[in-house]
Amino acid sequence: MTKQLFLFSSDGCHLCEEALALCHQLPEPVALSVVDIVEFEDLVASYGDKIPVIQRDSDGLELFWPFSQQELNQFVQEY
Repeated sequence: MTKQLFLFSSDGCHLCEEALALCHQLPEPVALSVVDIVEFEDLVASYGDKIPVIQRDSDGLELFWPFSQQELNQFVQEY
């Protein structure tokens, strides 16, 4: 079963681009959905000053920026 992750971000966010690059370097395959929070008022309220944020679909657990490649790998392995 493929692991599903959501990356809450915003267009033009350089930190979000860094987080996306880390996601592309994960050692195992994941289904990654990039969600532009600007399209959803509730997400702007929740994540407006916190993006980028990675969320696991399975349990809703979130990993907030800043995070390293090692921390992201661990987050996915714990899935």
